[in-house]
Amino acid sequence: MEIASFLDEMKWRGMHYDHTPGVESYLKPGARGYIGFDPTSDSLTIGNFVQLMILTIFQKHGGQPIALMGGATGRIGDPSGKDKERDLKSLEEIEHNVEQQTILIKALLDFDRPHNPALLRNNFDFYKSMNVLDFLRDVGKTLTVNYMMSKESVKNRIETGISFTEFSYQLLQGYDFQVLYNDDNCALQMGGSDQWGNITAGTEFIRRNSGGKAYGITTPLLTKSDGTKMGKSESGAIWLSAHRTSPYQFYQYWLNADDADVERLIKYFSLKSISEMQKMIDQISEDPREVKRLLAAELTARVHGEGSLATVEQVSTLLFSKSLNADSISEISEDAFQMVASDIPAFTCKPDIITNGIRIDDLFTSECPIFSSKGDLRRSVKGNAVSINKSKVTDVDHTVSNNDFLHEKYLLVENGKRNKFIVLLN
Repeated sequence: MEIASFLDEMKWRGMHYDHTPGVESYLKPGARGYIGFDPTSDSLTIGNFVQLMILTIFQKHGGQPIALMGGATGRIGDPSGKDKERDLKSLEEIEHNVEQQTILIKALLDFDRPHNPALLRNNFDFYKSMNVLDFLRDVGKTLTVNYMMSKESVKNRIETGISFTEFSYQLLQGYDFQVLYNDDNCALQMGGSDQWGNITAGTEFIRRNSGGKAYGITTPLLTKSDGTKMGKSESGAIWLSAHRTSPYQFYQYWLNADDADVERLIKYFSLKSISEMQKMIDQISEDPREVKRLLAAELTARVHGEGSLATVEQVSTLLFSKSLNADSISEISEDAFQMVASDIPAFTCKPDIITNGIRIDDLFTSECPIFSSKGDLRRSVKGNAVSINKSKVTDVDHTVSNNDFLHEKYLLVENGKRNKFIVLLN
């Protein structure tokens, strides 16, 4: 089963929420459509990943996607979905965030296609030579205050308060659309359902100032089956940058998804063919763990690369495989140990402490307090719960030396099945 049109695929995936009338006639090969990215952080989240997926699917169906970086709008702050005023970021931070987000976007969209390569724009270029009088005359005159007040992003903030700065945001996003329409022949803006007011403001800009017809398509906000927002874990938001969410944490997020959410996740994020996705969906009831593993592997490889996926899979083996033993643990790469050390409790000890060997009751209670006391360690050893590098410790007088550290740096210590620690020689 394959789907011919972009809009039909969006609907099959459950990614279509609403669209302006007549958009079907615009969605032909070569049509341009854009989505804006707000530089509130130096990374992008899973929510932004949804928008990148929309641009990717749009490109697959022959459209030419444009990623618009919010170098200007990021200085203002979008009130959509916010119940209070945003804190303004410094200009240096915004520029840095734009640069870092651009790196991610260039890695996840295809900018090298011969016929419809992705394009990148920064709306700071639209305003950097415009003074305030030009803005008020050419941009501010387009929409009435009555029209702007009717938008949900504004109405929801009237009682709690909204500054003129954030009130003017829809003028900027509307003018962005007009510039892309005039300069790039782009008549389609896409985004989350919370962007409907800003998108239709843009179509109004184009109608009034350029005499043209423009369109919008929105997607539903990404939620779990219980209605709560998706894209967060116990430790916070799931980011696409490794320095924010490690590749291992990213992989585990998909692997640990609720079974009831897996079909939605496949449809939102997989780039397999429709028929392949359907096979995965059909398999959920029989083997949800394997389906989630396939999805986790696909998305981790796409976001972090095949090399990181291989390391992540080794990390999973190191932490969870029942077949890993004292002989095979030496085959685990240094990169995998390094990744583990950033995701489980890690302790550092100096090499000179280990040079002549050190008893574990000193190392694991004083130098690296894995156990609360020597008595606690003794009870765990007696209960056959302690292992070092997958080798059971049977004697509390056991000593550790330099030769025990894998890759001359790492020692994996386990106290039972769930309590795992890394000792780093540094």
